[in-house]
Parts: sequence; structure tokens; C-alpha cells
Amino acid sequence: QVQLVESGGGLVQAGGSLRLSCAVSGRTFSNYGMGWFRQAPGKEREFVAAINRSGGTTAYTDSVKGRFTISRDNAKNTVYLQMNSLKPEDTAVYYCAARQSGWGGTIESNYDYWGQGTQVTVSS
Repeated sequence: QVQLVESGGGLVQAGGSLRLSCAVSGRTFSNYGMGWFRQAPGKEREFVAAINRSGGTTAYTDSVKGRFTISRDNAKNTVYLQMNSLKPEDTAVYYCAARQSGWGGTIESNYDYWGQGTQVTVSS
């Protein structure tokens, strides 16, 4: 079973930045498509960003385009979500997810493994 361990969440002021990290167990990380999802209070979980195996293809939900960047370091078995210009509406629990067969895109059911989630709170 693949395990995902997240870090980097916390409290930040509006306009600030955070970088989330998700370390993935195993030696086949480079084969996994990766994604980030989030769930805000009173809202359904939504897609945030995705990245393919090599890191050359990414996708973002419109509300974070230009502010968030997903990246990966296959040598470290880690995927990142750099979040800049944070807004209070970015407050949510953020989840990383892995798909063993590659690109997972925006669809939750494509992903095979999920992290525990990390809280991001943006104050105004």
C-alpha cells in the first residue's frame, strides 16, 4: 500500500504564501500521476491541481491559476503545491492524491491513494 505524508499546512495572512509537501512511499513514485484537492468548510471537495509523471504537464482549477504551482521532485518522491497570494477563500483541508497508472486529472475517482489532509487557514 502506498502512503502519502503531507506537511506544510498552517495559518497564514491573506496575501502570504505556503508550500505544501506530500512525500510518497515506495520506489515507483515516478510512475504516479499526482493531484491536490481541497475541501472548505461547508463545501464539497474540489480539484486544485494535477501533475503528470514527468512533471511536464499540469492542470489547475480556475480559481488558483496564476497563484498556485504544482511540482514534483521524483528523486525525493515528493510532490509540492506552492501557494502564493493566498486568499481567505483558500482556507480548506488540502489533500494530495496519487494515481498509479499516471495522469489523474480532475477526477477524484481516478486516484488510488490519498493523504490524510493538511489544514490551510488564511486570515484576513
